[in-house]
Amino acid sequence: MKREPVESSNLAAIGYDSQSKTLEIEFNHGGVYQYFDVLPAAHKKLMDAPSLGQHFFYSVRGAYKCAFVS
Repeated sequence: MKREPVESSNLAAIGYDSQSKTLEIEFNHGGVYQYFDVLPAAHKKLMDAPSLGQHFFYSVRGAYKCAFVS
């Protein structure tokens, strides 16, 4: 999945596949995780958030099943 670089103290890049509803996040520490069954509206809210890291922490982390990719 192609990820776009973002400006965040915690997140390095974010990718999204609308067909599979998979959100992929690369962290500044180097880990990449995929989050499943993420609706397009939730992805848009994340991308539009004033603080990507805070939005991720409060609205994505723990709300979706995830898997460590690398």
